[in-house]
Amino acid sequence: MPKPPTITDVADEAGVSISTVSRHMRGDRVRAAKRIDRAIARLRYRPSPAARSLKSGKTGAVALVVPDVTNPFFAAVVRGAESITAQGRHIIFLANTDESDDREAAVIEDLLSRVDGMLLAPASESDPNPQRLADAGVPTVLIDREGPSAGCFDVVLVDNYGGARSAVEHLLSLGHERIATIAGPVGSTPGRLRLEGYSATMADAGIDPPSAFVQPGGFMEHGGYQAMMQLLALPDPPTAVFVANNLMTIGALRAIKDIGVRVPDDLSIIGFDDHPFSEILDPPLTVVGRPMEQQGALAMRMLLSRMSENPGRMARRVVLDTHLIQRASCSPPRENPMSIPQGARALINKFPKHPHPERGSPDGSGRKRTGTTLERRN
Repeated sequence: MPKPPTITDVADEAGVSISTVSRHMRGDRVRAAKRIDRAIARLRYRPSPAARSLKSGKTGAVALVVPDVTNPFFAAVVRGAESITAQGRHIIFLANTDESDDREAAVIEDLLSRVDGMLLAPASESDPNPQRLADAGVPTVLIDREGPSAGCFDVVLVDNYGGARSAVEHLLSLGHERIATIAGPVGSTPGRLRLEGYSATMADAGIDPPSAFVQPGGFMEHGGYQAMMQLLALPDPPTAVFVANNLMTIGALRAIKDIGVRVPDDLSIIGFDDHPFSEILDPPLTVVGRPMEQQGALAMRMLLSRMSENPGRMARRVVLDTHLIQRASCSPPRENPMSIPQGARALINKFPKHPHPERGSPDGSGRKRTGTTLERRN
């Protein structure tokens, strides 16, 4: 296979020095410009990214910085973003922050001079790192999460609050009252809003769930597993659980299988995010769906617009709809409490008790609830 032509080949073909070709590619005026252009056309020379960067001052790269690259949601976001960059000449640098502000700061420091723009899912709503991007003048779009400087940036979210409400309302409509949730970090936008949606819907129904019905899962699979174990260990466990993201749902289902609880005969469950595994489970999983790839594609379009067409326009905040996808993991509550085998209960009791998702009240309101008795307000 022949080697692609180099800048040296162009210089030889045009009869000029390499430095003259370089100056021409930077946009400087040189006498041999036409000869160089003809040589480039004859040789079908394509400048390297470094050469294009010298000419335009642009790198041709954008960054996509997310908290967890193993989360199927962010994989879908990447696919959506790449569907837009594939139409042009931009490449994507993908970086993982492990839900850490410090790790995110290091990633941003490394990428600042290497990209023309950034899609960022901040690690938390108190995250100071987006402001650094604003101060550096780096075009940035926030995706899935907001930060303290959100008003400075375009942001693409989904209706996390409404999605959680639709899940809990569905369980209420089936007759459930003992509804628990496995929550994400309340310091993140989706974690906070999904928990608020759960709490508000239960309050609207006149139900004050016990504090132990709100278990932290940290948006991680192992967190979902441990949280479900805590719920099943309660003297009077819930009859239904809303799990606030896909990884926690996987962990929760694994715990249910290990204990031998039957879905939906013993326990109804609803997850957040629809993925292929949701439909092929036995039984198929009821979930809150959202347009994940569309979220990534829209965020990338907004970033490219911010980078080129209208960098000075007002920041936009877009909230995409969620929708409940009803399958077979929910049914009316059973008349008698579920029975957990003694051997399974021994497995449950291995896990430490974590009654609250974070210090203070589980819904972030400052209102603390204790005990495991369900109270209904008339």
